[in-house]
Amino acid sequence: MKQYLFTIILTAAITLAMSWGVWQLSLRFKLYPGIRERDVHTTPTPRLGGVAMFLAIVAAVAASSANPFFGIIWSRPQTVWAVLGAAALIAVIGVIDDLWDLDWMIKLGAQFVAAGLITVVGGLQILFLPVGEPVVGSSWVSIAVTMLAIVIVMNAVNFIDGLDGLVAGVCLIANAVFFAYSYVLARDTGASSYFNLASFLAAVLIGACIGFLPMNWSPAKLFMGDSGALVLGLLMATSAVAITGSLNPSALGHDQIGRSQLLGAFIPILLPVAVVILPLLDFGLAVLRRMGAGKSPFSPDRKHLHHRMLDLGHRDRDAVLIFYAWTAIISLSVLLMYVGTRQAWPGDYLIGIGFGVVGVAACLVVTLLPSDSRAAAARAAAAPVPEPEIRGDR
Repeated sequence: MKQYLFTIILTAAITLAMSWGVWQLSLRFKLYPGIRERDVHTTPTPRLGGVAMFLAIVAAVAASSANPFFGIIWSRPQTVWAVLGAAALIAVIGVIDDLWDLDWMIKLGAQFVAAGLITVVGGLQILFLPVGEPVVGSSWVSIAVTMLAIVIVMNAVNFIDGLDGLVAGVCLIANAVFFAYSYVLARDTGASSYFNLASFLAAVLIGACIGFLPMNWSPAKLFMGDSGALVLGLLMATSAVAITGSLNPSALGHDQIGRSQLLGAFIPILLPVAVVILPLLDFGLAVLRRMGAGKSPFSPDRKHLHHRMLDLGHRDRDAVLIFYAWTAIISLSVLLMYVGTRQAWPGDYLIGIGFGVVGVAACLVVTLLPSDSRAAAARAAAAPVPEPEIRGDR
């Protein structure tokens, strides 16, 4: 655990330093776009924070190569280089798009190339369904399924990048929960070491988000842009595939047909989805909305979930905190379900379900009753009742 903590601190420190440097250079050379119609901010702000995050990630990976505790990760160096190469490609494409707005077809093509590097060159693929059978009969179909999953998660994370601190905070919470899950899963599967690629990537992403948040918190001095959001999504999807894509659920002892065993077998697949459920929901709604209107699924608009939160009357910062709460409640409830089935707690997965139900109910109340509405109601209740107007009609 100390090695992972060191990785988080190192990545956070480098990200913060690099973010400050990128911010200063962006201001000096005016490397920032104008305000777009769908933007929430009103002051032109640099969008190259992803460069700082990517450089910090590279530094953390380089440091791991000299750390004997992470030797198991470097036992297959082609996988590490494939992941870094894919991240570099996405970072470059993201920077170009942040500065000059690339055509969405070019961006999508680059995303599939990056996903192909990870699956074909890196050898990371989704191989098993929760029931323990191979997901497909053909390796090429497995590659296609994995590539599609990576591209979807990348775009889902990028789609919610619309408020100060939103993506960095949501990804911080999601990766913290996923790190805990991967760490426990390594123990439950009898792994010889707690050091694996999935946990390492989660730790690096936690550090990158922590280091970037001070520059990105409202009012933001620096945005991560596509170069940051897409790289975060890419590495989150990669870490999920690395640990769950090749995990045979029989290794967890789910061979019997029981309620707890069946649910426990599905949780290794459910949790990686749960930690990005809000981005995935926003992505799915956006694609359906835009295609229904006869537009490209990647054409921008101002109807994302965070825009709708603002339309409900939430302030920017309140909307971000509510997104944090939703992410934490959903991901933690699934994690508790998994831990409950493994530790034989009283009620097994019911503890996680109960936590989720209560949390979701609380989040719904806060979401549907914006702070501005509550404040307005309180002011109205405290205001004196005006005297009725006396008309001189008699």
